[in-house]
Amino acid sequence: MPNPPRLRAAALTASAVLLSSVLAGCGDDSKDQDLTAQKLSWEDCPAPSTAEGGGDAPSPLPDGDEWQCATLKAPRDWDDPQGDTIGLALIRARTSGDESKRIGSLIFNFGGPGGSGVTTLPAFGEDYAKLRTRYDLVSFDPRGVGRSAPVECLDDLQLDAYFQQDATPDDAAERTKLLDNTKEFNAACEDNSEKVLPHVRTTDAARDMDLMRQVLGDDRLHYFGISYGTELGGVYAHLFPKRVGRAVFDAVVDPTEDSEQGSLGQTKGFQLALDNFAEDCVSKTEDCPIGDTAQDVKDRIAKLLKDLDTTPIPGVGLRELTQTAATSGIAQSLYSQDFWEYLTEGLDQAYAGDGRVLMLLADSMNGRNEDGTYSNLTAANIAINCADDKARYTEDHVEQKLPEFRSASPVFGDYLAWGMVSCTDWAVKGAAEHPDVSAAGSAPILVVGNTGDPATPYEGARRMVDALGEGVGVELTYKGQGHGAYDSKNKCVQSAVNGYLLDGRVPTAGTVCS
Repeated sequence: MPNPPRLRAAALTASAVLLSSVLAGCGDDSKDQDLTAQKLSWEDCPAPSTAEGGGDAPSPLPDGDEWQCATLKAPRDWDDPQGDTIGLALIRARTSGDESKRIGSLIFNFGGPGGSGVTTLPAFGEDYAKLRTRYDLVSFDPRGVGRSAPVECLDDLQLDAYFQQDATPDDAAERTKLLDNTKEFNAACEDNSEKVLPHVRTTDAARDMDLMRQVLGDDRLHYFGISYGTELGGVYAHLFPKRVGRAVFDAVVDPTEDSEQGSLGQTKGFQLALDNFAEDCVSKTEDCPIGDTAQDVKDRIAKLLKDLDTTPIPGVGLRELTQTAATSGIAQSLYSQDFWEYLTEGLDQAYAGDGRVLMLLADSMNGRNEDGTYSNLTAANIAINCADDKARYTEDHVEQKLPEFRSASPVFGDYLAWGMVSCTDWAVKGAAEHPDVSAAGSAPILVVGNTGDPATPYEGARRMVDALGEGVGVELTYKGQGHGAYDSKNKCVQSAVNGYLLDGRVPTAGTVCS
């Protein structure tokens, strides 16, 4: 994404559905005196809306059971719980096991912010089949996302132009253009979504989850949060520590950082992932087609990006692969080691003047569907980040920080530094410098950090454990690559997570899986 406050929007699980295919409701103004007493009407799921990413209705589960969808009513403004409501889209798979051994519902948030849980859970449902033996698997579109009062900003053609812009300006004219485009985007969000923008903070989504817990009939919230979902889970634990059941945080957002520190941390994280990718390519028995040494691979990538800044190459359809689009595509491919082969292919083709693969990777990052429509991933991501993050960075501030970002990564430094201007002139004030996740009195929370994670660097897991408070966070380390650990299918990680969620066995703090 050209200029998010952080690259959190492209959590692997929020975008891989689109990637794998291309490479291999709104407001409800009714009122209710007691929303905890509402009864959900579960029905067969419709095809995803455009805002959710489009496509077909979810296929039946492996055992033939159908996915079920419902709409939960929640206050639009939690400070006025008796006021207007919005509808939150939910999806579930009923437990496959003995009903007498059912623990409750296990609620998933797959990250972003901005990712649709309604489309992501069925896409990855088989990965959680073991958890389904004792839980109903449940996910949702958080407020502002997908079918849950979605934030709307630019239309599809405008978004095509927005993602083609130069997001790493080199001179005053390019800086002015970037800032003007940012103001235009933010003004469109205000014009089209004024009612919902003040109410999409993570604290609002956490309160929604507690309402969800009650309506689903659980005394405690059992939860699996990935990427930004760990921040949402931490905020929930802070607000409702006594209501936390069995919870897992995977691919952990550092709760102690402000948005600038988070952007710099990601710059280092993506550079580390790129280093690992380059080393992997040249270490294979066959020749690496994109470089003779790891440094050669990285040097050629840097040269490609520099050349694309002045001379884009053909991409998809009439769109050209620009420097920004290529950087987005490279970043997207680093979310999973499974995507590294696409990055190798995309770079090899780009060096020959064909930008299609890198552009498809960028489209996945940006929520662009094959038919040219966009999900509201970008709009929701920026709206939630800007509602959460207090900082509003200026052009001068970014200029001062560029040397530090460039030192951290010659490939991603400018890209992520200039992303800090996304919330400039945003219509809603940001809530805080960083989230409060202190949760004294909470049940144990399993916190899983991945040493090779580009988007949520490994150090964030330890800081989440410390911030949750003594006796709450239990750290588990996975020595691997990619964004997240459980979906890597590492047996050690899955055994630890499954043992806790299914049987309540808390792993020994400091456990290491490789």
